[in-house]
Amino acid sequence: MESILADLCGTNPDNPLPVWVHGSIGHCFNQLTLNVIPHAILAVVSACFLGTPRSGFRVPCRPSWGCRIAASFTLAVLFLADTIPATISQQELGPLYLEVLVNGTATVTWFTHGLALLMLFRSIHGFTKGPVALAFLALLSIPSLIIKLVWYYHKTAWSPAHPAASSRFAILCLQLASLLVYVIGYLFPTTSRQEFLSINHSWHEDQPISEPGIPVPDQQRVAEDGESWLSRFFYIWMNPLMKHGYQGKLKQPQDVYVLPRQLQAANVCDCFYSCWQKKAALPQVEEETVSLTSPIIARGDGSSNAPDSLHHAQKPVRLFSVLNAAFGLRFYSLGLLKLAGNLLGFSGPLLLNLLVNFMESQQEPLSHGVLYALGLFAGSFLGALFRNQFTYEVNKVTLMVRAAIISAIYRKALRVSSSSLTRFTLGEIVNFMSTDAARLVNFCISFHEVWSMPFQFAITLYLLYEQVGIAFLGGVALTLLLVPINKIIANRILMNNKEMLKHKDARVKLMTEFLSGIRVIKFYTWEKHFSTRINTCRAKELQKLRAVQYLDAVCVYLWAALPVLVSIAIFVTYVLLGHPLTATKVFTALALVGMLVLPLNSFPWVLNAILEAKVSLDRIQRFLELVDQDLEAYYALDVPSGTAAAMEIQCAAFSWTPVEEESTRQPFSTGTVQLHIENLSVEKGMLLGVVGKIGSGKSSLLAAITGELIKQGGRVYICDLEQGFGLATQEPWIQSTTVRENILFGREYDARLYKEVVEACALSDDLNILPAGDQTEVGENGVTLSGGQKARIALARAVYQEKELYLLDDPLAAVDAEVANHLMQKCILGVLKHKTRILCTHRTEFLKKADVLLLIDNGRIVKTGTPADILPLVEAFPKSKDMDKREEEKAHDEQGQEVAVETEAKESTQNNHLIHKEEEKKEGAVAFEVYKAYWLAVGSCLALSILLSLFLMQASRNISDWWLSHWISSISQTANTSAMACSASLPSPHLLLFSVAGLVSPIQALDTTPAPSNGSLDVNFYLIVYGSIAGANSFFTILRAFLFAYGTLRAAAVIHNRLLQRVIKATVTFFDTTPTGRILNRFSSDLYCVDENLPFMLNILLANMYGLLGMLVIVTYGLPWIGLVLLPLAALYYSIQRYYRCTSRELKRLYSVTLSPIYTHFSETLSGLCSIRAMRATERFELENHLRLEQNQRCLFVSNTAVQWLDIRLQMIGVAVITAIAGIAIIQHQKQLGNPGLVGLSLSYALSVTNLLSDLISSFTLTETMMVSVERTEEYTTDIPTEPQDKLIQVAADWPSQGLVEFQQAELAYREGLPNALDGVSFTIYPGEKVGIVGRTGSGKSTLFLALFRMLELKSGRILLDGVDSHLVGLEELRSRLAIIPQDPFLFSGSIQENLDPQGKRTDAELREMLEQCHLWDAVTQMGGLDSEVGERGRSLSVGQRQLLCLARALLTQAKVLCIDEATANVDQKTDQLLQKTIRQCFADKTVLTIAHRLNTILDSDRVLVMQAGKVAELDSPTHLSQKDGSLFQRLLHSGQQ
Repeated sequence: MESILADLCGTNPDNPLPVWVHGSIGHCFNQLTLNVIPHAILAVVSACFLGTPRSGFRVPCRPSWGCRIAASFTLAVLFLADTIPATISQQELGPLYLEVLVNGTATVTWFTHGLALLMLFRSIHGFTKGPVALAFLALLSIPSLIIKLVWYYHKTAWSPAHPAASSRFAILCLQLASLLVYVIGYLFPTTSRQEFLSINHSWHEDQPISEPGIPVPDQQRVAEDGESWLSRFFYIWMNPLMKHGYQGKLKQPQDVYVLPRQLQAANVCDCFYSCWQKKAALPQVEEETVSLTSPIIARGDGSSNAPDSLHHAQKPVRLFSVLNAAFGLRFYSLGLLKLAGNLLGFSGPLLLNLLVNFMESQQEPLSHGVLYALGLFAGSFLGALFRNQFTYEVNKVTLMVRAAIISAIYRKALRVSSSSLTRFTLGEIVNFMSTDAARLVNFCISFHEVWSMPFQFAITLYLLYEQVGIAFLGGVALTLLLVPINKIIANRILMNNKEMLKHKDARVKLMTEFLSGIRVIKFYTWEKHFSTRINTCRAKELQKLRAVQYLDAVCVYLWAALPVLVSIAIFVTYVLLGHPLTATKVFTALALVGMLVLPLNSFPWVLNAILEAKVSLDRIQRFLELVDQDLEAYYALDVPSGTAAAMEIQCAAFSWTPVEEESTRQPFSTGTVQLHIENLSVEKGMLLGVVGKIGSGKSSLLAAITGELIKQGGRVYICDLEQGFGLATQEPWIQSTTVRENILFGREYDARLYKEVVEACALSDDLNILPAGDQTEVGENGVTLSGGQKARIALARAVYQEKELYLLDDPLAAVDAEVANHLMQKCILGVLKHKTRILCTHRTEFLKKADVLLLIDNGRIVKTGTPADILPLVEAFPKSKDMDKREEEKAHDEQGQEVAVETEAKESTQNNHLIHKEEEKKEGAVAFEVYKAYWLAVGSCLALSILLSLFLMQASRNISDWWLSHWISSISQTANTSAMACSASLPSPHLLLFSVAGLVSPIQALDTTPAPSNGSLDVNFYLIVYGSIAGANSFFTILRAFLFAYGTLRAAAVIHNRLLQRVIKATVTFFDTTPTGRILNRFSSDLYCVDENLPFMLNILLANMYGLLGMLVIVTYGLPWIGLVLLPLAALYYSIQRYYRCTSRELKRLYSVTLSPIYTHFSETLSGLCSIRAMRATERFELENHLRLEQNQRCLFVSNTAVQWLDIRLQMIGVAVITAIAGIAIIQHQKQLGNPGLVGLSLSYALSVTNLLSDLISSFTLTETMMVSVERTEEYTTDIPTEPQDKLIQVAADWPSQGLVEFQQAELAYREGLPNALDGVSFTIYPGEKVGIVGRTGSGKSTLFLALFRMLELKSGRILLDGVDSHLVGLEELRSRLAIIPQDPFLFSGSIQENLDPQGKRTDAELREMLEQCHLWDAVTQMGGLDSEVGERGRSLSVGQRQLLCLARALLTQAKVLCIDEATANVDQKTDQLLQKTIRQCFADKTVLTIAHRLNTILDSDRVLVMQAGKVAELDSPTHLSQKDGSLFQRLLHSGQQ
């Protein structure tokens, strides 16, 4: 190196590059460092901008750009010109080769720079001054030029004899002038802001927009397109978005960048389908592939009866081959990036080896050290870039594959024939799009791992062999031993997991029962019983979880201990084979072992992903091979002779299943209806009525017309086939969007037509009722609408489409007679009077106006004729006159019900606004309180000991590595001293541990030199210490694994217990205002997270944190000066990760928000396939799917890119750390300060820094996500209102012994801010009295019971039982002394005995006696006695029997006061009489309060209490009240009897 420099500069080899010569900077130093290096950097950066795409519009020329471009090309010419005088004058004006090198570099640089500026000027950068970095780098060469000018001025002899010198001086001055012009050009003002914005706007107009009709806001830039290489490598284009996320401005999917052109769904799908067509065209005739693009006619796989169609069906297109053709080349070529990244990954350990060697030897020249350090920098830098770009590009390919697969499945679903679609359930098909597509995406990620892992493994083994020879087999043998052990453990874990899930399901089922019967459980004070049952289930679940966690701990231990064990095995084998250990060998081997472990561990997962993908690919393939609708073969395209026909079917036979499937069925199985139509012609403008009994084939006829059936022969002609049909199906299909969107169905809004259609379909009144008129959102499948409304909206949709041929499948069925009449007159005979209409209906009274009627039976047309001919025949069918009447009444009824449902729904939605509070979603990071809560759940002592064991584990690991480096350093010193003693007889300081001779006969060795024996003693000492440290490490690792498992299990148990105890004690109001699903969610998914996912992530997070700390300690101990570099990097790291976490959170949320619309839209499409196809809306639906997919892909793309954005920045931090260590090490070596062992150790640790940093962030982000579950459970354990648990007085064991009930001025409201439900109620009920309580809904009847049982606390007043204030008695005592029969009989799954007496206080005989009294014993013995199961919610008993069982339960309490909330509709007359009789007999001496809904049941009671608006209105005997004129009771009686 030195000699090369000396030759180039013409200097002395001892000092080849003098910095200071004769009072000024050395010419050679100036030219090489201040001139060549800045130019080279400028050239590289300029080259990065050469790929910048042009913008879509003309950029007017600006003087600033003109100056700079001109100056650049001028400079290129000037530098080229400068080489001429330099070569002529030979050595006089500086060394020749140096000048040629300098000028050549500068010429290339300025030429490249000029081109880059041209490119930038034509791109969108043309409106700014371009990247600042470029201008800054261009100015770096000015100092060098000035120094050179001064040097020439002093050195040159000015005379005419030296023209070269003067011309060179002139050229130098021109160069400086051109640079000044460049600077002036840069300082010129550019475009005004306003102009820029207007141009920016026009630029956006060229860009594809996320959704048609949505204006693109300014920040909606296109991702990546139009960016320079530099920006692409470092994702600078993501910065504005990351900033938005950090500021919390990412609220909607529109806030995210538009996808790059190549990733846009439309472009991807075009590419995919063109490949599909090429593949399909290979084996098939050309005409058939044309049909793929035709709007209504799908690709024919031959469902026609043409004989040659069978041959086409045999060779389906393979999805895999199409994906391969479309994206294969791009995907496979990424393998090169992967290969380069992997190879560069190996450069680290190898260069580390060379660098440590350099540190050990005193002879090697400095330049080698510098080269190794530069190599380390370049290798780690390029490796980082390649690996990052590889992941990014693979992500892009996976997005393409995902878009192609989702749209292919969607497209297929739109085109496939209904008959073949029946092979799959709706759920399965939606699964293709979600699960199976995701698995194929995983395959793309795993594919490159499959070849790269074995490749990495092989290279690592080879390098190990190079380092330690045959000794590496020791490590490999150990590794292979662990594979079967891991397999056994994995199987055990799976078994326990299955068991655990069973117990979990049982617990959640119990919890569901508990929540659904919470009122009864509180009335009967069974909370303890239920909590015991739930806890038993939980204990079983935790037992299995414990097994899983401990087995996991063993796995973690093996995984963590593996590198240590393998390296020990290798070193021990190596030393036993009699080789000397050197620092180089040890550290290189350690780094390589680290690289060996990773592929071994992840390989099983990768194989798994590939097998899963294969299964999914086959499933999707099966779906894509279904037969398409072939409308060309189905319909006759030639016009029949009579042109007046709108539709004609001749000699046609249709079936629902294909012929070959029919034949496989048994002859007697219920085959599908075959439809045979000999001759049917419908003229334009005609109303054709189709009648026939249920299942005669009316709907099949319509399906045959729309092409949904399989035609087995004959011809079908439809006039204006392209236009489609107006179809109203029997089961109306409603989209989950607004009512107006449902009716418009993609057509423009025409106010006049819309109004006319709404009127004709009798929807005006309904739209007035709906909360937001026709802008009301209807739920999925129109859940928020009644049947009649759905039918009318579906009809309105068909009418609004203005088609020529209308197929109406019984739209009158779901509405009452009046509305049906309206629809008939105003719509079918009104708006549609000039259209051709085919109407199928059972309501024959409306068919009198039809032109022609068809009578269908058993799939054949029995008779055709006028209504006068046909209708009498229909009446002769089983449907008689009074049947008609009944139908009408039923319809009336339904309509009445419908209105009721509507008003009820409306009321309930209004109430809902009051009742169900929105579930709160915590924004931002998880609060410190949550972590504290989890810490306390684990237990402070245990948590501390976990952290301590983690610390000891990490420390022992680092100490074992440090010990190695210490051992090697000390050996190198003894070797050096002994070498001096023995002069050159020993090999120079290659660190001898001991020689073979020393091992065999130490005595002989003593004769020659004392060193080896001393060494061998040392070796034993060092090996013992090293082994014991490694053993300690192993012990701490397993200790930490088990402690951690134990701690997290304990936390899981504590969190569940606290949650359950709190929920059990919650007030009834809490259960009323919180949906059951929300509470269950805490007990199922949130607890699952706390049980399993959180410990897993937390474990990784803690390991990463300690690993990073250990690394920092070792690195700073080895090289204290590195602290100067680490501090700023730490600050940078902190700010980057903070930035990233905020944005990443928002992007993930947006991704999940945009994902569900894809699936909802798909399942909606599948259920409305007939309507979509008949109305020719397939194109529009496909486009909608594309738009939804595009929205989702945008969020996914940016979310993936954010990870890469973070990754490249962390990689660069890692590169900086490695380079800094190498640099500092070289400086220390020069100053004779370095300890090669420690430097090697520091560097081998630093090589893993990047992975540690990125793992730390991802594990922290995930842990934070999991912590949300703890936050949600904590919210319930602290925030929900609970019932008072205090007990102020002790009551007698038989209280209340008489049964005297007194209400004194009782006031009660359900919640703060609501009106009083009881408003100053006072009355007394005497012992043994029977009182009926009546009143209208909402008068406060049930509230009396709630107050009596203290389900709600009184605002004021008191309730006395036998003179004792119930407020002072403990809740459990109070409720257990009263009995209640609730309105809904609540039973939980278990035996009859458990349901009657959960606490097990009664004998079987007592239970039997009670059941006999309640007339239930016979039913129970039939079921199998007291131990027979009642099933979930008492499924195995009839409703009446359940009511009787609840009565028996109340009798068993033997309470003095019984409250009965009478069952309304559940019980038939007979059961009711039985109930009344039993109550009279058994409760003769007890106080009974009955809330009556049927007044006849309380006419024999002692007194009647009439409630009105929360007050007592009347209280007297029933006879008095019924005779008293104007009394409320009398009015209630009369209204009840009507």
